[in-house]
Amino acid sequence: MKVTKTEIPDVLILEPRVFGDERGFFFESYNKQKFEDATGASCDFVQDNHSSSSRGVLRGLHYQIKQAQGKLVRVVSGEVFDVAVDIRKKSATFGQWVGVILSSENKKQMWIPEGFAHGFLVLSEKAEFIYKASNYYSPEFERCIRWDDKALDISWPLSELPVVSEKDNKGSSLASAEIFL
Repeated sequence: MKVTKTEIPDVLILEPRVFGDERGFFFESYNKQKFEDATGASCDFVQDNHSSSSRGVLRGLHYQIKQAQGKLVRVVSGEVFDVAVDIRKKSATFGQWVGVILSSENKKQMWIPEGFAHGFLVLSEKAEFIYKASNYYSPEFERCIRWDDKALDISWPLSELPVVSEKDNKGSSLASAEIFL
């Protein structure tokens, strides 16, 4: 597995070794020991989530203020622009974001530790997005920061306004969001 640090050192890009031939391909998408060795994170994933979305759908920026979730994210069909925002107040990279193209073609995964808001924009006609979570979903602790918050200035690769849920449209600004201290 190849591990690449992003501009925010705690957010990592993981690229598995892919074995392919005329029949197709094989790769190990998750191995606990290799993940822990590569990331330095000791993580017991408790939940897998799978979503399907159409081109232009933007989900996020989501996080849980309690029962925070680390996420290992990947795309099994299609392509997305995936974003992690550091919302750890005492972090040197507080308020900064990282964006990466994840696709079924490049098979990259992104490790987003606890203390980050997460979102993605679908770039292909459809995309299927899967992620492992280090804690259970708890709607009472879920929070959302607006995808278009001027303070974050995320460079979403948009050609038109995205399709955003009502809940995500009601997200708060970073300035007024509950964050990790």
